[in-house]
Amino acid sequence: MPHSPSLDAYQLIREDCCVGLRNMPEASVDIVVTSPPYNLGIAYKSYKDKLPMEAYLEWTMDWVSELERVIKPNGSFFLNLGSAPSQPLMPFQLAVAIGELWTLQNTFHWIKSITVETPKGDPMSTGHFKPINSKRFVTDCHEYIFHFSHEGNVSLDRRAIGVPYQDKSNIGRWKHTEGGDLRCRGNNWFIPYKTIRQRDKDRPHPATFPVQLAEQCIRIHGVHERSHVVDPFVGLGHAALGAWNSGVARFTGFDIEESYLKCAREQLEKNAGEPAGQAELFSD
Repeated sequence: MPHSPSLDAYQLIREDCCVGLRNMPEASVDIVVTSPPYNLGIAYKSYKDKLPMEAYLEWTMDWVSELERVIKPNGSFFLNLGSAPSQPLMPFQLAVAIGELWTLQNTFHWIKSITVETPKGDPMSTGHFKPINSKRFVTDCHEYIFHFSHEGNVSLDRRAIGVPYQDKSNIGRWKHTEGGDLRCRGNNWFIPYKTIRQRDKDRPHPATFPVQLAEQCIRIHGVHERSHVVDPFVGLGHAALGAWNSGVARFTGFDIEESYLKCAREQLEKNAGEPAGQAELFSD
């Protein structure tokens, strides 16, 4: 892993991402990990999350077009999207629209909760989910992570987030293992939320992804000593924390809500074990 980063190179900026991205140099970003508003009426503090679909798609393509300009030719764009039972096509509508500019290289499934059977046949449930009461729909326990790249040919460090073989005989059976007990994790990522006891204190944001999700996106792309990660909708800074934990040298995040950025700064400083110093972590 690259050397420990410096908080001086981690910027959290209070600005509309469309404006902020336009001010960034061309081909200056290695990885984007983000989760934009889903247009499902979520109660953000400074954003109206309910636009006509045509307007929402137009707005999406505004910032996605800027990403197409600033991400390097061998860069990756990881887009986390969820849906609602009443709007099941929304993630795919966005993916198809974005596919006009980008190539969809991988689709990962973020599993929040799952039930499996033990070897004895007993059901075992783990993770967290938001239950719904409906005669038509089942409870939604997953979201999508669409991995876009310019040409669909970005080499990934698949075993950077690999898992040990359950059947150890596979280590010797397959040449690609090179004798190592680590295989590709695949595209189903079980990443549960931490238990939330007090929303205002534990997660004062209506829609976040776990830090581990950002880490896995960053690490599977691969990190070098000058890696630059961007999140256009940084919220509480979970992508920034994922970048820090992964040894990313530089991070830039945008958000229009001041209180979210304040929380992000506090979490970064706590995680780093040092004050932010002169880092531009909270600015206009």
